[in-house]
Amino acid sequence: MIHAVLIFNTSGTPRLSKFYTPQTTNPTALMNKIYTLISSRPAGLCNFLDAPELNALLGSKGGDDDVRVVYRSYATLCFVFVVDGSESELGILDLIQVFVESLDRAFEDVCELDLVFHFDEVHHILAEIIQGGLVLETNVVDIASAVQDNQKARKTSFSAANPLALGVGSGVGGRSANSAVPSPIGWLTTKFAGVGAR
Repeated sequence: MIHAVLIFNTSGTPRLSKFYTPQTTNPTALMNKIYTLISSRPAGLCNFLDAPELNALLGSKGGDDDVRVVYRSYATLCFVFVVDGSESELGILDLIQVFVESLDRAFEDVCELDLVFHFDEVHHILAEIIQGGLVLETNVVDIASAVQDNQKARKTSFSAANPLALGVGSGVGGRSANSAVPSPIGWLTTKFAGVGAR
């Protein structure tokens, strides 16, 4: 099971944190501990490590539930997955690659600012891949398609809910073609021209 997904920048500032198990301590202390473990490792070592000191922080009982940290660095960001002993380390490394490729497709060369300013979309992409600590989807094309469908639905919903949103098509009498809400331009034209005032 996946306990947490974290993204840090090179100075240790968390840019994404998603926990799938209840926390027994302050999440900030857990994130600081994980960053300390990762940042102290030399670059030549493998990208996963056993972290028995995290068992108490995550409420794990030990045994087969030993906590492992799997991480991978890309430019200024470090992607970290905290998993239990039942997960394959190499499989999680591949999952990190799927997550990064999905972010790249959504943001065209993802960078730290994309994670800061579009955190809702980043969480949506992560939710397409992982739900409740279990992996749902690993196909990057399917994930990108679901994200694009969500973006289209959000734009359509915004346009339908906001009568002043530009881009709502105007139909007969300044009304939009698919709703009873007047388009902004059609509404202003009828008010200023005096049409319908008599």
